[in-house]
Amino acid sequence: MATIKEISKACGVSPATVSKALNDYPDVSEETKELVRRCAEELRYMPNAAARQLKTNTSHNIGVVYKDSTGSGLAHEYFSAVLDSAKEEAEKNGYDITFISDVIGFGSYLEHCRYRRCDGVLMVSEEFSSPQMQELINSSVPIVLIDYVVNERSSILSDNIDGGYSLTKYFINKGHKRIAFVHGEKTSVTNKRLKGFYKALEESNISIPDEYVIEARYHDPKSSSDATKKLMALDVPPTAIMYPDDFSYIGGMNALEKLGLSIPDDVSVAGYDGVLLSQVLRPRLTTYRQNAAEIGRVSAKKLIETIEQPKSCIAEQIFITGEIMEGKSVATLGD
Repeated sequence: MATIKEISKACGVSPATVSKALNDYPDVSEETKELVRRCAEELRYMPNAAARQLKTNTSHNIGVVYKDSTGSGLAHEYFSAVLDSAKEEAEKNGYDITFISDVIGFGSYLEHCRYRRCDGVLMVSEEFSSPQMQELINSSVPIVLIDYVVNERSSILSDNIDGGYSLTKYFINKGHKRIAFVHGEKTSVTNKRLKGFYKALEESNISIPDEYVIEARYHDPKSSSDATKKLMALDVPPTAIMYPDDFSYIGGMNALEKLGLSIPDDVSVAGYDGVLLSQVLRPRLTTYRQNAAEIGRVSAKKLIETIEQPKSCIAEQIFITGEIMEGKSVATLGD
């Protein structure tokens, strides 16, 4: 690995000039900077990370708190897509990613974050209400949250109201009036999807029984299967069912199959997330695709802005809208 002295010799300038050029000092000409940078690249020079950290008081390290209540970890397609995109954007801007945990030895997310000298933290979770989450949120550490709103913190939000509304409207436009919603646990995300669901129904003057709205769990086919059985056992069952996510829909699909019901001839269905799984199922699943890649990219970009421009960066809520992915799982009903 090349040193500053070797670059100095190759360029014919002093080591001090090399250091200033690499750190973009204004008293070095642009021609010299370009010469030094080109030479450093050719010699594969790598700056000393520890020295840079001491000099700038930054680590160029972004922490990620990822808490998935289902225990799926990075096998969760939606969250893994968000994090992969965030990682790509962070690395493009010279930042590394470190996962922050509350394992024994660190005590809390905040302590682990401080131990790793994280410049900022990206928080990705299905639930933010735990004391440890709140401790980190209320700390002085620069933070960007995904799908959770806190005053004076930036939040990158999938437009869940639009998701619930668009899927419901899609069913309505296909002639359905008996529309059921199997939703996930009661979180801010769920509440927003429910608002979109009821908004679409109200606009079309459609009233449904309370029994059509039933709680299951995200990323849990078993609970969606149980909910589906309850719905189809009603005296007047729904003609269409929305599920918490594409993976949970598998439970509903299996339950309908065991009841001898065909999709979409007997019951129409839709998922949520738009992950690859939805497109390989047969019939291909109609779903609302969350723009996970854009959510991850914007989250990392906003966090870096928060870290690097603390005096001018404004905390804001940024909504990322998704889209309906039309499959073959929704039938068109006649009058």
